[in-house]
Parts: sequence; structure tokens; C-alpha cells
Amino acid sequence: MKTAIFLIQIIVAVLVIGVIMLQQKGTGLGSTFGGELSFYRTRRGAEKMIFYLTIGLVCLFIALSIIGLVV
Repeated sequence: MKTAIFLIQIIVAVLVIGVIMLQQKGTGLGSTFGGELSFYRTRRGAEKMIFYLTIGLVCLFIALSIIGLVV
């Protein structure tokens, strides 16, 4: 049981990494040092779906971590 939880947790972790890599955010290190003008904009379409998918996968990862500690 514990092995199955850990395997699922690894799969979810890889999915989280992949989904985060799909998100568009700035232009590399230029935005880190103030090279990008920031303004508020809403997420639409696929970007919004990827954003919610990221939140869901992270919540699933945290839940699996807690379950792994309890079991």
C-alpha cells in the first residue's frame, strides 16, 4: 500500500513539473531583475485550464504526502 502511494506521488510530482514548465511567465531572467513591466491581466482559455490543473495537482501531491505519513 505504501509503495503504491509513493509511486503515485512520484507520477504526480513529474506531472506538476511538466505543467509548471508549460506555463508562460516572463522572458527568463530578465523579468527577475526588473526587466519586465508588470500589469494585471486575466487568464483565458488553455492558460486558465493549466493554472487550475497546477493547483489541483499540487493539492493532490500534498494529500498524498500526508497519507504517506499516516499509513
